[in-house]
Amino acid sequence: MPYHAAADEFAFLIEHILDMEALRETSRFADATEDVTRAILSEAGKMCDEVLAPLQRPGDLNPARLENGVVRTSPGFADGFRAIADGGWIGITADPEYGGMGLPMTLNTAVNEMISGACLSLQLAPLMSQGQIEALEHHASDEIKAMYLPKLISGEWTGTMNLTEPQAGSDVGALVCKARDNGDGTYAISGQKIYISWGDNDFAQNVCHLVLARLPDAPAGTKGISLFLVPKFIPDADGNPGKRNGLKVVSLEHKLGLHGSPTAVMEYGSATGWLVGPEQGGMAAMFTMMNNARLGVGGQGVGVAEAAYQHALAYAQDRKQGGKGSIIDHADVRRMLASMKADVFAARAIEMSCAHAIDMGNATGDPAWKARAALLTPIAKAFGTDVGIEVAQTGVQVHGGMGFVEETGAAQFARDVRVTAIYEGTNGIQAMDLVGRKMMDGGEAAGALLDEMEADVERARETFPNMADAVWQACESLREATDWLVSQDNMQARFAGAVPYLRAFARVLGGHLHLKAAMVDKGGSRERLARFYIQRIMPEYAGLLSHAQSGDADLFALTAEDLAA
Repeated sequence: MPYHAAADEFAFLIEHILDMEALRETSRFADATEDVTRAILSEAGKMCDEVLAPLQRPGDLNPARLENGVVRTSPGFADGFRAIADGGWIGITADPEYGGMGLPMTLNTAVNEMISGACLSLQLAPLMSQGQIEALEHHASDEIKAMYLPKLISGEWTGTMNLTEPQAGSDVGALVCKARDNGDGTYAISGQKIYISWGDNDFAQNVCHLVLARLPDAPAGTKGISLFLVPKFIPDADGNPGKRNGLKVVSLEHKLGLHGSPTAVMEYGSATGWLVGPEQGGMAAMFTMMNNARLGVGGQGVGVAEAAYQHALAYAQDRKQGGKGSIIDHADVRRMLASMKADVFAARAIEMSCAHAIDMGNATGDPAWKARAALLTPIAKAFGTDVGIEVAQTGVQVHGGMGFVEETGAAQFARDVRVTAIYEGTNGIQAMDLVGRKMMDGGEAAGALLDEMEADVERARETFPNMADAVWQACESLREATDWLVSQDNMQARFAGAVPYLRAFARVLGGHLHLKAAMVDKGGSRERLARFYIQRIMPEYAGLLSHAQSGDADLFALTAEDLAA
C-alpha cells in the first residue's frame, strides 16, 4: 500500500489546536502565514509520497555497507537525500543569513515526521544535520558559522553527533576521548566513538562530526567535557573540502532494523578539530543539539506509527475471512485500528504542542513558554516513541500470520522504530528528567499546563459533559500525583515511578487534545475518535498514577538474589 503523508492532519493541528495566530503575531514568525504553512505541508508531503516512500523497502533489503573504507548507501538514498536538500527541508528553521528559511520549529517538526513515516532510515541523515546546525548557530564562532552553516543547510555537507563510547553509554561523563591544543587554533582529537548515525555516506562532499572530548587536566565527569567540530575533509581557504582528516569508519553495526542508516564505529587518530563554545562547555552545547533531536526522535516514532497504521488499515480493508466480508468488520480488529489511530493523534498533538512551545519561547523570550517546552520535550520523546513501537506491533497483529512474514513489510516498521525508545536518551532517562530536573520548579510548569487544560475542559462542558468531566477528573488526579512527586526529597522515590508518571501525563494530555479536536468537529469523525480515546484508553492513567506514587521501598526490598531466583 502506498504511504500518504499526513499533511491534512498537520494542517488541522496547526490551524485549530495550536495557537498559531499568537505565533504569527510575533515579529520573528510573521511570515509563517496559513498560505505558507499549507504550501510547505503540501510540497513536503508530495516529496514524501513520490520520492521517499519508495525507498523504504529497498533500504531494508539493501543495507548500507562499508566497502574498502567507504560507506556505500542503499539504492536511491542519494537521490532521496538530494530531494530533501533541494526542497530546503534541512534548513526550515535555520538562520536566513546562512541560507535557511527561518520558519517555526512547528513546521519543521511536521515535515520531519512526514519524512520519518516515508523512510525513517534516510530521515536520520537530515535530522542529524539539523541538530548540528542549531548547535553551531548557538555556540560556534562567527568563522565556523560562515564556513560550515551554508554547506550544512544546503545539504552539500552532512553533520553527525559523537557522544557515546564503548565504556560510556548513557553516562556521558565517563568518556575518555582526548583533545590536545595544537597551539594554532586547532585541536588534535583522539579516541573512539560508537553508535554514530550516518557517520559517513557516499553522497555528501563532506561529513562534519561534533565530538565530545576531554582536554588535559580537565575535571572528571560532565563538567570537564568540551565540544569539537571535526570534518572528514579539512576545508581549504575557499571553503572546499581539502585534505583527508585523521578519522575513519572502523565498522558498521549489524542491527535489528534501520538497515539503510549506517551506524558507525568512528576512530579519531589525532584528527584536526575546532573548539565549539568555551573549553569545558561541551555539554551545554551538545544539549542544544540533543534537545532538538529528542523532539525529532519523538516525531520519528509518530511517523512510523502513522505508516504502520496506514499499512494495517489497508490490509484489514482488503483481507477477506470467514465469509463475512473484510476483517475490519471484526470487533477486535476494529478495536486495534481505533486504538492505533487514536494514539497516533494523541502523540502527534503532544509533539506539535512541544514544537509550538519552543517557537513561542524563542519568539517571545517568555520564561513560561521556555518552561513549557522543557516540560513537554521528554513527554513528546518518550510517548511518541512508545506509541510508535506499540502501533507498529499492533500492525503486525492486524496482519495475523502475514505480519510475521517479511514480504508484507509490516514487520519492518516494528524493527525500525524499536531503537527510537533507546537513542537520544532512553525513555527511562526521559522520565527521570521529567520528575527530576523538570520538577525543580516545584511543579510550577506542570501546574500552569494543567490550569490551561482545565480551562479548555470548562469550555467543553456544555457541549460534551461526559467527556469533559472525565478529562477534568484525570487532570485533578494528575495534579495530585504531581504534588506528591515534588514533595518527595528522596529522588529514588520519584525515579521508581517516573516511567508510569510520564505515561500518565501523556494519557491525560492526549485526552485533553482529543477533546479540543472534538470541539472543532462536533458530530464528526474527530468527536467519535475522541470518545473512543477518552472512554477506553485515557483511563489507563489511574493505574499508572497509583504506580507512580508507590515510592521505592518495595522496589529496593527485592534483592539481587530475589531477582535471580
